[in-house]
Amino acid sequence: MMSRITPAGPAHPALGRVRVRTLLLIRWMAILGQLMALLIVDGILKLALPMLPALVTIGASVAVNVWIIARYHRGEWHQDRSATGYLAFDIVQLAVLLYLTGGLDNPFALLFLVPVTISATILSLRSAVCLGLLAVGCVSLLAFVHLPLPWPAPGFQLPQMYAAAIWVSLVVGTLFLMFYAWRVAEEARRMSEALAVTQIALSQEQEFSALGSLAAAAAHELGTPLGTIALITAELLHGHAVAGEIRTDLELLGSEVARCRAILASLARNPSAGADPAVSQMAFDALIADTAARYGDADTAVLVTAGATANPPLVGRSPELVQGLGNLVENATEYARSRVDLEFTWNDDEVKLSISDDGPGFAENILDLLGDPYISTRPGSGRMGLGVFISKTLLERTGAALHFFNLRQGSGATIVIRWPRHIIDLAGKKPCR
Repeated sequence: MMSRITPAGPAHPALGRVRVRTLLLIRWMAILGQLMALLIVDGILKLALPMLPALVTIGASVAVNVWIIARYHRGEWHQDRSATGYLAFDIVQLAVLLYLTGGLDNPFALLFLVPVTISATILSLRSAVCLGLLAVGCVSLLAFVHLPLPWPAPGFQLPQMYAAAIWVSLVVGTLFLMFYAWRVAEEARRMSEALAVTQIALSQEQEFSALGSLAAAAAHELGTPLGTIALITAELLHGHAVAGEIRTDLELLGSEVARCRAILASLARNPSAGADPAVSQMAFDALIADTAARYGDADTAVLVTAGATANPPLVGRSPELVQGLGNLVENATEYARSRVDLEFTWNDDEVKLSISDDGPGFAENILDLLGDPYISTRPGSGRMGLGVFISKTLLERTGAALHFFNLRQGSGATIVIRWPRHIIDLAGKKPCR
């Protein structure tokens, strides 16, 4: 029985890695924008800003970038802790600059959302939450403590209610955007890693198939020299009077040659020798019967029911099809009480396979999520939840559509797989020129 491919590595995608050049570029852009804003307000609008403290604050960002360039190669990666520290500096630096230029009355207070969004997309949830809370703290402090903007006479004062609304909008926007961006980025990370695991499983299945083809070729090529050795051994035994140890050795040589020929004949009939028959094409009903034979055991019977027998589809025994069906049937046998039913049928338009077990069924709260990465099919299994995702991804590559449901509440999980016949049936496809 072919064992399920178990992905190595952690159950969750790696977090908190960002290239040095990425944060450098973002900080240089921020520095340039801050300088331009100061110069326009001071030089063109002629408003008296505290330029020296503001320039020192911007210079601190320049110094951090220069220090990073001297310490790191631009192609290196910041880990979660160091990236969190640099983004925390950006938040504090922006808070100091806003303190000098009007606090929340400054429309550029919206820029607090930038480092928070960056942290949510690249860092762990813990680091993103810490930076979000730091940003909220800075916004709250600036609502009460800041230098006034140098408005022309007679000056400008925001109503207290509107100032409070600005604070609320910044706080709510920061928290909402942080969790929203982190959730979207987390889904992308999980999908990326799950697809990588699927590719590993497919690659291993392809290696099995290639090994089977190599075994079949070896069986064919080695048949002739082994036949020659067997013939010469027989002539030596019967054409000359040999006795004693020489005769014993020749008889042993003949028996070993016969054994090798039997092994090669078995490989020619079944190239992967029991691991996974690497037959390039076979009837769909034969494929299902072979799958049932590989996964049934003394405790769980895998029963096959044919809803059609005439004109079976001819399918390619691709690694995607073998691994995808195998994972689903093996999963059903693990949770079944005593039996798994494979029911299939076909017509001119569709090929359909149903995999049902008499086990506890799928948990109701995940039925709509089955096929997503890191969703375990059964409660309390303690698994990564990649098996169904891998099977679904592989089978969808063959043109299949999968549907998951329970026969009845708390009993019997069923997976229905459908293929358009013109996609899976090789007999109906025209050969390419």
